[in-house]
Amino acid sequence: MSEEILINVTPQETRVAVVEQGTVHELHVERVGSRGLVGSVYKGRVARVLPGMQSAFVDIGLERAAFLHVEDIWQKRQNGDPPKPIERLLHEGQTLLVQVIKDPIGSKGARLSTQISIAGRLLVYLPQESHIGISQRIESEAEREMLRGRVQQLLPPEESGGFIVRTMAESAGEREFAFDIEYLRKQWAGMEERSQTVTSPGLVYQDLNLSLRVLRDFVTEETERVLVDSRETHQRLLAFAQDYIRNVSGKIEHYGGERPLFDLYGVEDEIEKALARRVDLKSGGYLIIDQTEALTTVDVNTGGFVGGRSFDDTIFKTNLEAAHVIARQLRLRNLGGIIIIDFIDMESEEHRNAVLTEFRKTLSRDRTRMTVNGFSQLGLVEMTRKRTRESLAHVLCEPCPTCAGRGEVKTAQTVCYEILREIVREARQYDAREYRILASQTVIDMFLDEESQGLAMLSDFIGKPISLQVETLYNQEQYDVILM
Repeated sequence: MSEEILINVTPQETRVAVVEQGTVHELHVERVGSRGLVGSVYKGRVARVLPGMQSAFVDIGLERAAFLHVEDIWQKRQNGDPPKPIERLLHEGQTLLVQVIKDPIGSKGARLSTQISIAGRLLVYLPQESHIGISQRIESEAEREMLRGRVQQLLPPEESGGFIVRTMAESAGEREFAFDIEYLRKQWAGMEERSQTVTSPGLVYQDLNLSLRVLRDFVTEETERVLVDSRETHQRLLAFAQDYIRNVSGKIEHYGGERPLFDLYGVEDEIEKALARRVDLKSGGYLIIDQTEALTTVDVNTGGFVGGRSFDDTIFKTNLEAAHVIARQLRLRNLGGIIIIDFIDMESEEHRNAVLTEFRKTLSRDRTRMTVNGFSQLGLVEMTRKRTRESLAHVLCEPCPTCAGRGEVKTAQTVCYEILREIVREARQYDAREYRILASQTVIDMFLDEESQGLAMLSDFIGKPISLQVETLYNQEQYDVILM
């Protein structure tokens, strides 16, 4: 499958789009003022140990303390030794080297690990370990053993660290492996040296910026070219590739056209669509995607599609198309955590299995680790997708100030009735000459029309005049009752 990677660079942000066969499948955004923290290493100070939760809060210099669970604390154990509880491993005020494994999301602080891992193009270096692991995506046992042996041959007998062989190492040569090992060792040596001098809490190592991570993590044999619209970034990428991954250099091109790069490939339109709740299917069906703090739900609907030979056939074809679109939307929106998919109910077990097989097949191109369960008793597909960075919507958007993220606002009539109740409360506590209602135009219009009788009845009931005033800056839910 042909693939192109587009890099749009401005002084404020870098945006990356992964385009497969002319369709945008991934979007990544990194802003200068809010770079992701995943992969960065800090010298932190333990602020609080919570034995009941087997976790600790660690100050690494961010706005909120970061979270460290006992399962993410590296322990050197002999075979059969049980893990130690957190209160025997950490104490308040202790300094330790930690790595961010999950960015702060919403109200939650960053998640940490004391097991340091440094990513290269072909290998991941684990300086505290001693074994050689192989990516789970490489399924052939013979291939796994061959790769393990090739890496082992390049390591000196006194090598103390461990490695994980990444998927893209399958076709790499010995020279590329040796270069990766040398690069990773230098990175670790630099971290150790800096950790001795930096004060806690403080930054020891920051992962590569987005444009350089593209070359390290995204470019594969299927990548035809990497187009970048900044001449300065183009030169930086070429220099990085020459020093680190020379076989990629020929794929890096500078785009100097007059039309913006993302406009040329329709990426700007895809970004707008990726922020919408509804996703239309070509068949006439559609998806409704709702993202909450706890989980994401995807609802599949037939809409106007009636093209099958039978109703069951229509449902089956809609679900098959939805399986492809959902897999793409998960990557495009960078949705993570628990995801619940409500496919249209299918009576046939064969149809359910076919949809699930197609869904898993389409998800196989996703770089992010995930698990997919079969259909539950309620007919729902439950899955998880590893969440390390904020979703696209969380990066580009913020909760609506009018509805506070609910996605809906109270009707003008509901607000009118709230105001009437508020006036009754105020009249029982205070003896004012007059009550003045400050509200939006729609609420005032309703008081002058449909609710005029109710307003007059309340004025007679409390024995005081009630006046109205439009506040143009108020949203529909905002109001004030002024005692005159």
